[in-house]
Amino acid sequence: MVYQSLYRRFRPQTFSEVIGQDHLVAALRNAVIEERVGHAYLLSGPRGTGKTSTARILAKALNCVEPSGDGEPCGSCDSCANFESGTSMDLVELDAASNNNVANIREITANAALGSPGNRKVYLLDEVHMLTAAASNALLKTLEEPPDHVIFVLATTDPQKVLPTIRSRTQHVELALVAPELLSLHVEQIAKRAELEIDSTVIDYVVERGSGSVRDTLSALDQVVTAGGIPEHRGSADALVNAIVAQDLAESMAAVAETVAAGVDPKDLAYRTTRKLRDIFLAGAGVNSGEATAEELPELAEKAGEMTRAVNVRALELLGQALVDMRQAPDPRLVLDLALVRLFARASDSQQPQRSTKSASQTQSPSGGPAAQARAALASTQITDEPEATGVDSVESVVPPPPPSQEAAAADSVESVVPPP
Repeated sequence: MVYQSLYRRFRPQTFSEVIGQDHLVAALRNAVIEERVGHAYLLSGPRGTGKTSTARILAKALNCVEPSGDGEPCGSCDSCANFESGTSMDLVELDAASNNNVANIREITANAALGSPGNRKVYLLDEVHMLTAAASNALLKTLEEPPDHVIFVLATTDPQKVLPTIRSRTQHVELALVAPELLSLHVEQIAKRAELEIDSTVIDYVVERGSGSVRDTLSALDQVVTAGGIPEHRGSADALVNAIVAQDLAESMAAVAETVAAGVDPKDLAYRTTRKLRDIFLAGAGVNSGEATAEELPELAEKAGEMTRAVNVRALELLGQALVDMRQAPDPRLVLDLALVRLFARASDSQQPQRSTKSASQTQSPSGGPAAQARAALASTQITDEPEATGVDSVESVVPPPPPSQEAAAADSVESVVPPP
């Protein structure tokens, strides 16, 4: 038998099994109960939060032969069995990232007019923001006025790239990352259903690796089970965070080198370090990021007290920019190393003027006996006397001399008339 990954094997089959998206589940369940399902939905959110799974459950509930009174599919009729096996003709999935041209959209609009074996036919367009502008425009008319039996569900991780004309024709619902507490409980339940023996350390590790994504969390659990335990480098992010808190460049470089040597992607290390520093900054302000557990908050608050807010903010800025630069960099580790060098160089420069000012003040203060004090006093006297002399010269150059008296003028005139003997 071919092995199925945990996230595929335990994909949600009912609305109640979708975790962390209560607002979406409540809206769709009420729409099914009251038969007020819209003609088009736009589901946006991070990866692995349940966008495509929710769309499949909606199609399953709409075509269920014996639906329950709470809007859930029965899970036992032929239609539900076809949905669970992936052979239903009432759900058409299209990857818009690889089928993003006008021809693909025209094929959908042409088939939409055809009938469906069940009550409703659902078209699921994943990563719809990857459609070209021409393909998006080709979809507009059918999206605005589809046939009565057709429902469009558009899924995307970047709703801002979707054309505004498409967003205005759909009911937009945003999905959020799942809280760590819910993910921990979900992993524990999945482990019991899969008959896996794991402890709380494994649960904390996979939840941290998942970063709020259900699919990534279960993929991390698959890796732990396959490897036979938690990798030895699981604390690499904590080691780098501790070095940054202590402002130790050597320890930071050692943590990066050890992590990369263990086979960890520098991008993943930078991402987890940035998230940890974010949690530390918020814990210092008395705020929980929503991703830190109650047991981690005291430790995060303690680390916040060991570093200044300026260093914390500077580290977040540099590592955030490093994550952006790593996307196109041929050597991601070099980008991470340079970010750490800039961080500690900036901290060193901020302390340098204080040391130079102190040394200068020590040099100016006279010490060493009466002779040194006399030389300092003489130098200050010379410096003080020079401006005074300069001031006298400047006054004499500006004020004209007084006019000669009348006797002096008469004597000068007589001397000029009487020739000398």
